Amino acid sequence: MTYAAHHRDFVPYFPYQTSTGSNAVTNKASVLRRIVDAIFESRQKQAGRDIARFLARSGGRLTDDIEREITQRLLTGNWNPRQ
Repeated sequence: MTYAAHHRDFVPYFPYQTSTGSNAVTNKASVLRRIVDAIFESRQKQAGRDIARFLARSGGRLTDDIEREITQRLLTGNWNPRQ
């Protein structure tokens, strides 16, 4: 089995200092970061819709062959019906 550590498993090197003062600054993502996140989320949703549509066309069963085809189509971006 493999294990991928989660960021919560590590102790931060620099201790977090919480400010209780009235001038506390909130960490808000930059405009560019929010745009990139929105594009990434949009592409993930589109990939999910494409996979669902492909599974429905192929009979709804997820077999090894279908899984390989989905992976190939995700890598190439070719979602046309079986070619």
